[in-house]
Amino acid sequence: MTTNIKSITLRHVELPLLAPFRTSFGTQTIKDCILVEMKNSEGLSGWSEIPVTRDPGYAYETIKTAWHIAEDFLIPSLVNSQHQGGFETYEEFMNNFIHVRGHNLAKAGFEIAYWVLRAEQENKTLGEIIGSKSRPVPSGVSIGIQKNVSDLIKRINYFLDQKYQRIKMKIEPGYDLDVIAQIRKEFPSTPLMVDANSAYGLKDIQYLKKLDEFDLMMIEQPLHYLDIIDHIQLQKEMKTPICLDESIHSSEDARKALDSNACRIINIKVARVGGLMESKKISEYVQKNDSWQAWCGGMLETGIGRMINVYLQTLPGFTLPGDTSGSDRYFEKDIIDPAVVVEDGFIHPPKNGSGLAVDINEKFISEITTKEKVFDF
Repeated sequence: MTTNIKSITLRHVELPLLAPFRTSFGTQTIKDCILVEMKNSEGLSGWSEIPVTRDPGYAYETIKTAWHIAEDFLIPSLVNSQHQGGFETYEEFMNNFIHVRGHNLAKAGFEIAYWVLRAEQENKTLGEIIGSKSRPVPSGVSIGIQKNVSDLIKRINYFLDQKYQRIKMKIEPGYDLDVIAQIRKEFPSTPLMVDANSAYGLKDIQYLKKLDEFDLMMIEQPLHYLDIIDHIQLQKEMKTPICLDESIHSSEDARKALDSNACRIINIKVARVGGLMESKKISEYVQKNDSWQAWCGGMLETGIGRMINVYLQTLPGFTLPGDTSGSDRYFEKDIIDPAVVVEDGFIHPPKNGSGLAVDINEKFISEITTKEKVFDF
């Protein structure tokens, strides 16, 4: 089936968060992102999200850089190819981006929009188009750094009452061992993991080894955000599994990290690795070894990005609860209807419909859009 693109619309939106979300590299109060709407000649739309922010904290890509890469490189390349007859295969589509190194978040926004549009054309859900079967998705929750342990305990109790299946705590130097000890004492059997967001160095190896006392599911990205080598040494010294996030930008990165025992768990963020197909490759590689596991991380996505994560997690390689929480975890109002809902610890993806199989609230999107540009083909 040929996909003929008629237009692409970019929208910079700002969606307020219900509460500030603090990590070791900063605090967010607003969810910034770029929405991509890809239309074909029949008027069908494929929506996706480029989950960038204003600041290069988690990744070097920002709202400005992603818009620049999209407007000046990715879209012109697609326009040139479109004039030659459209796109029949995924490879034809992605070949347009070979000349752009890096910028995975920006590229993924277009790759995912392409797959959602293909799903609309074929009257299938995104899950069906990427080869998964509809199944309930177990949901975990990520809790940012709190003002005090009392507030953290209240937050954990709140989410456990909602039946979330795993708690992730953000940590940083000065907010780690003592806090974890108090939380583990309060919640002795709760599945618990910690996320350092690269806040430590190999010099902290003896300190980090003390985490083994707390029966954690994993410690996520303790060392440098581009490192694999030092994590090998750290994992040799620790019983707690290391999970890599920021270090993994492709299936090749995942292969090298797992084969070298730099980690035992991979956090697959679809945008960070460049799209759905690269995410699928990583999940398939993880399945080759029973001691490896994978799960889907979050980037505070709007409902559009949230639904993409839900469908991704219906693939068989995702064995641990992810960070895809309900929309009400972050937003008073989401941009999709129905919003993402967690029921008894699970998210149930739509079984019927096409594309994302939810309604896009374009009126609300227009209210929170700060910049918009249409690119006609």
